[in-house]
Amino acid sequence: MATDETGQDPKLPPDARLESLEQRLGRLQEAEAKRTGRAQPNPTTRIWQLMFSHLVGAPAGGGIIGWGLDTLFGTFPTFFLILLFVGFGVGVVNVMRISKTPPGGTPGA
Repeated sequence: MATDETGQDPKLPPDARLESLEQRLGRLQEAEAKRTGRAQPNPTTRIWQLMFSHLVGAPAGGGIIGWGLDTLFGTFPTFFLILLFVGFGVGVVNVMRISKTPPGGTPGA
């Protein structure tokens, strides 16, 4: 097939070539959008991650602060155990607060 200096087929009118190009671009853009499409996050996943972080983070934070106070004052298991249990209580209260919020809501608001 003969082509002109632009590499396009001279037999086709310019509108048909543009239409064909637009159709091909549209199909490729749709395929690319499907390929790179992001999944919508599940609100339930966010809630269980919050609950888990509060149940682990609050006692861990209390234990670390208690260990630091025990090291400072030389009373090893006293502050450690007290703040560990206080941290666990805070974690449970936070989980109860989070579980009362609807899946689409913001906890603490």
